[in-house]
Amino acid sequence: MGSMGEVGDEIQSRGYWRWSKQDFLPEESFKNWASYRSALSQTCFRFKDRLTSRSEDANEIGEMRKQSENDMKRCLTWWDLTWFGFGSVIGAGIFVLTGQEAHDHAGPAIVLSYVASGVSALLSVFCYTEFAVEIPVAGGSFAYLRIELGDFAAFITAGNILLESIVGSAAVARAWTSYFTTLLNRPTNSLRIHTNLTKGYNLLDPIAVAVLAIAATLAMISTRKTSVFNWIASAINTVVILFVIIAGFANADPSNLTPFLPYGAKGIFQAAAIVYFAYGGFDNIATMAEETKNPSRDIPLGLLGSMSIITVIYCLMALSLSMMQDYRDIDRQAAYSVAFQSVGMNWAKYLVAVGALKGMTTVLLVGALGQGRYVTHIARAHMIPPWFALVHPKTGTPINATLLIAISSALIAFFSSLDVLASLLSVSTLFIFMMMAVALLVRRYYVTGVTPRINLLKLVIFLLIIVASSMGTSACWGLNPNGWVGYAITIPLWVLGTAGISVFLPQQRTPKVWGVPLVPWLPSLSIATNLFLMGSLESKAFIRFGVCTVLMLVYYVFFGLHATYDMAHQQQKPESLKFNDGDMGKTGP
Repeated sequence: MGSMGEVGDEIQSRGYWRWSKQDFLPEESFKNWASYRSALSQTCFRFKDRLTSRSEDANEIGEMRKQSENDMKRCLTWWDLTWFGFGSVIGAGIFVLTGQEAHDHAGPAIVLSYVASGVSALLSVFCYTEFAVEIPVAGGSFAYLRIELGDFAAFITAGNILLESIVGSAAVARAWTSYFTTLLNRPTNSLRIHTNLTKGYNLLDPIAVAVLAIAATLAMISTRKTSVFNWIASAINTVVILFVIIAGFANADPSNLTPFLPYGAKGIFQAAAIVYFAYGGFDNIATMAEETKNPSRDIPLGLLGSMSIITVIYCLMALSLSMMQDYRDIDRQAAYSVAFQSVGMNWAKYLVAVGALKGMTTVLLVGALGQGRYVTHIARAHMIPPWFALVHPKTGTPINATLLIAISSALIAFFSSLDVLASLLSVSTLFIFMMMAVALLVRRYYVTGVTPRINLLKLVIFLLIIVASSMGTSACWGLNPNGWVGYAITIPLWVLGTAGISVFLPQQRTPKVWGVPLVPWLPSLSIATNLFLMGSLESKAFIRFGVCTVLMLVYYVFFGLHATYDMAHQQQKPESLKFNDGDMGKTGP
């Protein structure tokens, strides 16, 4: 690892820990109040510029990384990524949300909920894998969308990535406390502080804060050491999972599967939209591309291999729980531990609790790694202050970015309950994955300066048909699940839009190493399934999502828009002007 060129050497001499205005607001728009007022007066012009601008592969891979001043260490292989896949995914989702959703929405059909969300997740994994191989940078979906859908779409995604990272870590940390109390043989909320605040926010959780702090500290010390710790802990957790599956089926009572659909088909998809959270951690793997020794080989093996196995594991675990205990008796907070207790295996609940704690610990650990790298690349684009883009010269890790997520998550985990967090998280996750599928279709069928304008117009029309018909199908399901008239219109329209791309548009780009098969059908199906699952969520989740999106837009208008505009136009200047424009201490080029 080293600094990047002479400019990097000059900047590095300033040291990592610095707090000047130039480190947080180096852009011309924030030079003084007069500059800021001038920038605000150009808001409409700048918004149009950012709305239509698209980054390039080389810029994301090369120029953007210079903002971090130091390289991250290339120390990961397919083995590390596979175990990171297990570590980042298997945690609160399967151990907590399974019981919650089986009890409230799906009943024994919770296994079908995991099948539905698993298929949708695998479709998204295909999209992520192609992008990660072609564009091996820390930014993950943010970088991919900047290239294919433009700066504004990337910002909306960046806001949701930050929301997903912060809320996701908080949700897992809260679940960690629940299982820890089970291990101590105490009531679920006995280690939380009871207050008179509004329900859902009235149980304060200091243990969740401590766990987040420990995970973040490990992630900041060393990526390699974190990987070793993760695969050892994940291997132990895998043994516990095998025990849960085998012992669960050994104590199964088939009569518990009746009635199989107590809440109807609608309950299956309501639960699927929530348990989708259980698959959400895989995108962290894509953010580790900068630290992967051979991205073109290691990322497909790590992502596709781990997610395929995890999908099967989830379905088997959900089925074993449903067969052990009547869905009405399943404990919403510590389902597996209580289920084993109900069949006379009191000792097993402690083993399950240990496994769950280990699983959730690795989820937090890998999450701290991946989320820190997301934030690093978002800061490289100056959508948040570039101080968060800095990589520490000794550890090779983005300490500032990791601290941002850890502190924010700890504040939310201290107050908010798991059910409040999970529904908000699922909307954000599904939205990002839907955007990724759209971006993949754009990447395959549109290349700036090459694709004829008429073909671009056709692509936009067909994409609008696919998105609109998918939203229509979701709306039909939500309003009248048993009807057929709406589906008779929306599903053929989806087929028409996808077939239109396939028949009338030639692919403009062929993946160099690994690509999604059956394009445009699989990405189009990913759009449809993600939007369908979004439509299965309750209205409260969308209200929270809408409020968060409005807050993001306010931030964008007053800060993000002007910072990214200045950053983009600074990059377009000749090299000689970059050195003459400002002092060498700028984190921007």
